[in-house]
Amino acid sequence: MCGRMAITLPHEAMVQVFDAVPSNDLPPQENYNVCPTDPVAVVASDQGRRLRTMRWGFIPHWYKKPNDGPLLINARSETIAEKPAFRAACRERRCLIPADGFYEWTKAPEGARLPWYIHPNDMGPLTFAGIWQSWSKDGETFDTCAIVTTPANDTMSQIHHRMPVILPTSDWSKWLGEDGKGAATLMRAAPNDALSFFRVDTAVNSNRASGAQLRDPMTD
Repeated sequence: MCGRMAITLPHEAMVQVFDAVPSNDLPPQENYNVCPTDPVAVVASDQGRRLRTMRWGFIPHWYKKPNDGPLLINARSETIAEKPAFRAACRERRCLIPADGFYEWTKAPEGARLPWYIHPNDMGPLTFAGIWQSWSKDGETFDTCAIVTTPANDTMSQIHHRMPVILPTSDWSKWLGEDGKGAATLMRAAPNDALSFFRVDTAVNSNRASGAQLRDPMTD
């Protein structure tokens, strides 16, 4: 699962890394506490790659309003091709969602929620497999997205049983549909040595918290 993340890669860098044309309405470049329904920069391919703004929280076309049903921030790889909300997007509207890292929580014996920051070992940006959907009703229009998740690898399973599908550079074209079929084969866990994690302060438990200190390692 992925329910919170950090995104600080400058737009100019994303444009170069993904060879994409930027939209003119991209979200703030530094957000250390990206929450569901926040805007995120997403790479989609439609007559070329484009870096676009989307709402994190997939809205199926039959919702009469954005909060008409469950908040769909993740899509399970095992059922994505069958779920009515996701199956068309899985075939036709896949995207890349860049991030620095993401947060997960474990529970202390007394019940407190303990946050962890998960980051790539190579210190480069993560690229999550995503799907997207345009939603429009009564003059409101949103491009919305969800992160595809898969059962956790051995490293991540120490703190959570699921993790985002993380795509290496070599898989970007296939996931976007630029390089033929076979995207389904990419929905797997990253290698065990791809990620590391450390405890961070419980300040990040609040969706109102902000600032680079949120992902500072705890020292005691």
